[in-house]
Amino acid sequence: MDNNQQNQPKKNGRFTLWWKVAVVALIAGLIGGGLAYGAGYLINNGYAGSTSSTSVPKGSSKAGGTKVNQSKVTGTSQSTKAFNTVKASVVSVVNLTNQSSSTDGLGIYGANTNSSSSSSSNSSLQAQSEGSGVIYKKDGNTAYIVTNNHVVSGSSALEVILSNGKKLDASIVGTDATTDLAVIKINSSQVTTVASFGNSNEIEAGQDVLAIGSPLGSEYATSVTKGIISAKKRTVQVQDNSGNTTGNATVIQTDAAINPGNSGGPLVNMAGQVVGINSMKLSSDDEGTDVEGMGFSIPSNEVVSVINQLVKNGKITRPALGIELVGLDNISASQQKSVLKLPTSVTKGVVIMKILSPSSAGNAGLKKYDVITEMDGTKITSEATLKDVLYKHKVGDTVSVKYYRDGQLKTGSIKLSESTSALDSDSSSE
Repeated sequence: MDNNQQNQPKKNGRFTLWWKVAVVALIAGLIGGGLAYGAGYLINNGYAGSTSSTSVPKGSSKAGGTKVNQSKVTGTSQSTKAFNTVKASVVSVVNLTNQSSSTDGLGIYGANTNSSSSSSSNSSLQAQSEGSGVIYKKDGNTAYIVTNNHVVSGSSALEVILSNGKKLDASIVGTDATTDLAVIKINSSQVTTVASFGNSNEIEAGQDVLAIGSPLGSEYATSVTKGIISAKKRTVQVQDNSGNTTGNATVIQTDAAINPGNSGGPLVNMAGQVVGINSMKLSSDDEGTDVEGMGFSIPSNEVVSVINQLVKNGKITRPALGIELVGLDNISASQQKSVLKLPTSVTKGVVIMKILSPSSAGNAGLKKYDVITEMDGTKITSEATLKDVLYKHKVGDTVSVKYYRDGQLKTGSIKLSESTSALDSDSSSE
């Protein structure tokens, strides 16, 4: 909170609670044009055009020779081994649209929307954008690929380019806009390698990871960058191709370079296991401050849960509380005391900002400004932890809840209803 927002006047006899949630600015389009131009300018207008001169020493040139020494560095590093384990399972995914219906709209979260490296044999289709994907399963004649929902969204057809350059037709198995995940399938006859998933709960900040994909499209397919895990869990807003917010995502933060076209590619640990699916990067905050080295990946444990449901049912059905909420960390200390009337011992939780309709929480008696601190026996410290607990349950399950109202601790039980499009359309709704 800004200091000038900490003490707000009453409105109609009631306090109005202010909060501030950072909006993640997710970039799209080409990166690096300025770098290429700068290099060319230096060559043509710098040293090559210099008018200054330096005298050349006189004497024999016999001592001016050199030679190539035998390299002592071989490709046996842990990073190289991890890359070699998974590289053949990483593919480019080309989003093809009908020429008459194609648009100039930009993709998001690293999709390259200016690719011209892939085209369909059908002249009515053209490449609208490119992303990445990873083959994770072979079953008979079918191979399954996980990628991002925004990579395949709006496609008239899909084409997959294997690591060896072979092009195959692909079709969608299922998509989920909430997590920005999708499963597509291809014929498995050309597939030689499938990736395995590691446990994303076991990753640690500072751990080395690789990001593999097709930055700027299939021309740079199977490119690898290296970085570390910057944070295990971050909550960011997810937007669709039209810029509409589709919900919150709990993601892994990494400084491994993630560029347009990397969307859907794997984040890999040093054992060659996929611990995340690269989905987005932060280029600037809501105040316009530029940042570097902030990429985000969907944790593998969530990926596995979602893609298994997509293969089985073609869609995801989630339980919902029917509320809009915000983390207690985003509420000023003065309003925690004056409006929420929280004891000073309560420092973590989520605040109900609005009861939606329909609302499982509302039916259970919860109200605006209630602060949920525990659900199903788990301490709720953020929106991410509430979501983790919620999504472990099914529609119709009943969960216990502890919350504070006007400084008093209360308990209750909530029978979970099915998430609706109205809930999914708001970034802070659960």
